[in-house]
Amino acid sequence: MKELTIRKNDAGQRLDRFLSKAVPLLPESLLQKYIRIKRVKLNGKGAKRDTRLNEGDTLSLYINDEFFEKPTEDNAWLKIGTPKLTIVYEDENILLADKKPGVLCHAAGEWDFNTLINNIKAYLHEKGEWDPKAEHSFAPSLCNRIDRNTGGIVIAAKNAEALRIMDEKIRLREIDKRYLAAIHGVMSPTSGTLENYIWKDAKNNRVYVSDKPTKGAKTAATRYRTLAVKGGDSLVECELLTGRTHQIRAQFSNAGHPLLGDGKYGRDKDKDGQQLYSYKLRFAFATDAGVLDYLNGREFSVEKPDFAKNFFEN
Repeated sequence: MKELTIRKNDAGQRLDRFLSKAVPLLPESLLQKYIRIKRVKLNGKGAKRDTRLNEGDTLSLYINDEFFEKPTEDNAWLKIGTPKLTIVYEDENILLADKKPGVLCHAAGEWDFNTLINNIKAYLHEKGEWDPKAEHSFAPSLCNRIDRNTGGIVIAAKNAEALRIMDEKIRLREIDKRYLAAIHGVMSPTSGTLENYIWKDAKNNRVYVSDKPTKGAKTAATRYRTLAVKGGDSLVECELLTGRTHQIRAQFSNAGHPLLGDGKYGRDKDKDGQQLYSYKLRFAFATDAGVLDYLNGREFSVEKPDFAKNFFEN
């Protein structure tokens, strides 16, 4: 139990709003519950959430110590409360999550708790599969990342061995990932491979494409095939033969067919981001996969996003 005395600068605030600042890691749902069941006492008595605090008031907080910690990227998962996840597949070693557009894989810049990895940590802690107090160094980790405004399948490792193996398989390109993209115009030819060079401007978080070797640039290759054409736009399936930042977006823009909704590399910006989705994943191990060998040859996919379905509707 912790006691707090309300000082002059905190007086006049609602009880629940004061608590959200005083106990920053406490999820909103728990905060409201603790007020309701009187685990928060004002001057020794229960109080309503909208009670205004006065200078000199005493708050008795029957709240676990971890919620009083200083917020960091490592403990941000505590703030989640009820995890929000769409799980494609899960076993004792890995979890495949369908990340929705607009969700960050990890916090970017300022402290942010509502990320994909924090929802996964909260979910596994809730299930009793991960206890950070018992672990010396390991925490559930993402093996791959997807841009904030791109949706699709992300792999999470539940243990250190799975993380080591998955990192190696990704490095060796033994995981086949397919994307759906809606682009302006029609590719010619309708199927083929985009091959050029990409260099990254980290300061501005964008990449540039060159058709000739350029200092600092890396080779980039994307295999594509057109699935449907509607209203002068196309739905294409893309296979990444290399894994460069913003590869699909930048290469199709360079080819004169930017993605719909892509304000960075294209001609229009959509509030929901570019129309790109990592919808299919296949484990194609060519080398030993140790404890994950059972996954070899297995394929997982998610329901086609709305922008893809639109190409097949009248």
